[in-house]
Amino acid sequence: MNTINHLTNTHRGPHPGFVAIAYTLLFNAGLYQVVSFTGGPHFPGPWESNEAITTYFQSYPNTVLICSFLQFGAAIPLGILTVTMVSRLQFLGVRAAGPSIALFGGLMTTFNMAATAFILWVMAYPGIAQDPAVLRALYYLGFSFGGVGFSVPLGLLIAGVCVPAAFFKLLPKWLVAFGLVVAGIGELSVLSLVIPQALFLIPLTRFPGFIWLIAAGFTLPSSPRPAQRISEGSA
Repeated sequence: MNTINHLTNTHRGPHPGFVAIAYTLLFNAGLYQVVSFTGGPHFPGPWESNEAITTYFQSYPNTVLICSFLQFGAAIPLGILTVTMVSRLQFLGVRAAGPSIALFGGLMTTFNMAATAFILWVMAYPGIAQDPAVLRALYYLGFSFGGVGFSVPLGLLIAGVCVPAAFFKLLPKWLVAFGLVVAGIGELSVLSLVIPQALFLIPLTRFPGFIWLIAAGFTLPSSPRPAQRISEGSA
């Protein structure tokens, strides 16, 4: 009987902490393909010249192809993480808009990541990089999906979890505060669409976001606390 009660009171599904780790590893494995820590060839930023952008994709199509493969792979665990955390919040009794906002933000981030990966795949396809006009159009489209299209909805995912978690005391206060700061930066990153100097807000959302998702995945309880069970039982 105790075993049955334990299973009934425990959320069943993938462990969000391990799924968050899988997402982080795949994403950074893809990023590793196109960055350089020694000043070598690297994925060009939107502030670089058209010639630099064109030359990179003409010279390193295989690297871009591997990056697109891993980035698409990373989108899958992020989607699973999103629906798992939303499901867990609802299981824990959250009946507010927060989980729906988190679901919208997480799935939008996932779809935008997949779109970025597909655009990169097209850019790596033979012959595409030889047409500078088409290449540049695809580049800026991919950057918008993977830049602001990533950071803004990721902020919604984090905020959608943090706010109800704060009210229901499901996450430590420091993690809630950290998440709200990251979410706020993510929303502010939309300014980079009109103020290029604000581009730094995108990685300032992305990389702390990895830490928050992993920490929240391991911290969010899988079953109601004893006090919450008593409250639900007496209702």
